[in-house]
Amino acid sequence: MITMKPLTYAVDVQSDPQKAFGLICEIPKWPVWLSFLRSARLADAKKPLQIGSEVVLRSSIPGETEQHFEVDQYIENYLLSLVGAYSVRRRIDFRIERKSKTSKIVVRLDYPAYGGRLASLIDRVTARRKLATALADSLAHFKGLVEFERHPDALLADF
Repeated sequence: MITMKPLTYAVDVQSDPQKAFGLICEIPKWPVWLSFLRSARLADAKKPLQIGSEVVLRSSIPGETEQHFEVDQYIENYLLSLVGAYSVRRRIDFRIERKSKTSKIVVRLDYPAYGGRLASLIDRVTARRKLATALADSLAHFKGLVEFERHPDALLADF
C-alpha cells in the first residue's frame, strides 16, 4: 500500500455557514452535488447524524462498490468527518471556515492505493485525476446550490 496525498479543494460561498453545513449534513442529497457518488444514505435513517453514525456510499472512489464510513468528528456548523469503517486510511472531511461575509467550504478525500508503486502510478494517472476533477466540479455545484438557496429570486430579477 502506498499512502497518497489527500485530495483537498476549497470554495468560498456567499452564504450563511449554517445553511451550507445543513446541506452538507443531508447525506441522501450528496449525489446531487457530489458527482462521484451514485448513492449515499445513513445506515439507520431514523437516527440523527451524530458521532458514530454509519454512512453507506456507492461511489467511483477506488475500492469496493459500496463503502461504509463512520462519523468520526462532528461539530455543528463547522466540521463533519467520516472515516472508513474497515479502513481508517479512508477519510472524507467537510469543514466550514467562517469569514467576515463569506464562508469557506473545504473538502478533503483521502484513500490509500493498494498494489505497490505501479498500482499507485496507475491510480494517480487514471482514477485519482478523474476524482480530483469531479471534486472540483462538485464544489462549484455546491456553491451554486447554497448561493441559489440564499437568493432564489435574484435569478428571476434578470428576466
